[in-house]
Amino acid sequence: MLKNIVHLFFIILGGTMGYLYIPYLINLFDFTQASWLASAYLGMIVGAIIFFLISYWLAGYIVKSLKWVEDALIKVPAVDLFFGSVGLILGLVIAYFINMPLQDINIGIVSQVLPLFIMILLGYLGFQVGFRRREEFVNLLNVNKKEQKRRPLDADARESNQPKAKILDTSVIIDGRIADICQTNFLEGTIVIPQFVLGELQHIADSSDALKRNRGRRGLDVLNRIQKDLPVKVEIYEGDFEEIQEVDSKLIKLAKVIGGIVVTNDFNLNKVCDLQSVPVLNINDLANAVKPVVLPGEELEVQVIKDGKEHNQGIAYLDDGTMIVVEEGRNYIGKTIEVLITSVLQTSAGRMIFAKPKLLEKAQ
Repeated sequence: MLKNIVHLFFIILGGTMGYLYIPYLINLFDFTQASWLASAYLGMIVGAIIFFLISYWLAGYIVKSLKWVEDALIKVPAVDLFFGSVGLILGLVIAYFINMPLQDINIGIVSQVLPLFIMILLGYLGFQVGFRRREEFVNLLNVNKKEQKRRPLDADARESNQPKAKILDTSVIIDGRIADICQTNFLEGTIVIPQFVLGELQHIADSSDALKRNRGRRGLDVLNRIQKDLPVKVEIYEGDFEEIQEVDSKLIKLAKVIGGIVVTNDFNLNKVCDLQSVPVLNINDLANAVKPVVLPGEELEVQVIKDGKEHNQGIAYLDDGTMIVVEEGRNYIGKTIEVLITSVLQTSAGRMIFAKPKLLEKAQ
């Protein structure tokens, strides 16, 4: 279909050029005394045939070029394409008004060549400004919306106050807990899974290292569960930011573009999001927040698993994975005993609980 359109374009172009210019050539060389109209129609037919034959040679290359342009445009995010097009249109409008006075100057290079150059230059500059400064324009629009007076909540207003999209990174997908959180309906809004995150996940699943391969496959299983079995809306973001190499930087850029929230359990990504004022939800922070509160003086029943680092210490764990250091607990390894909490230490890595066997407390 596209190749036929190219052929038709060449036929029309050749016919038009033959109609306009071949009569001049006929009269110039005085080939015949035919009338101008007859020469024009003859030129139109000859031009159409010549360009039709040329199109058979060029059509394949033109179609390939158009397909390449089409694929490139499809990969560009809609926001980037919109602001780039707006900038291009504004540049062409400005060029039109600048070129109007130049049409009255009877100098060939000024009235014909210079307007074309100005149109190309301003169109290019307009596209670049719109494309590269799109984030500032988006932020400006968001600021203007916030400054508007609040209206009573009607149906349209309620729709505009929908929860922000949650963008999943690779680490939180591999972790797997995000599926359980989605199942409990604690995450509101659309779950967005970027295509570049899927690509990284697939690369991990195809790794030659067995551990990485298993982690990647588990991540893909988690995504299938979220998309097929859970009552949440899932969208795959097809766009990419080719000028950015790191996946974490692409996630931050995407969150800025669509106004979403990054969901992760990566400590470093969490800090970078905070520095760039990008909303972020950390699964580890959520897990620490919902751990049961344990206070000094409380009694627990635990199983001592192994030796501690210090002399005569034993190590036990709560159901949520919190480590309990049992003083004088080495002699109880493999046994379930009652312990008395002596202190609780909160660190950046989590909580540590110190305790001692209740039997020793009674003996004292």
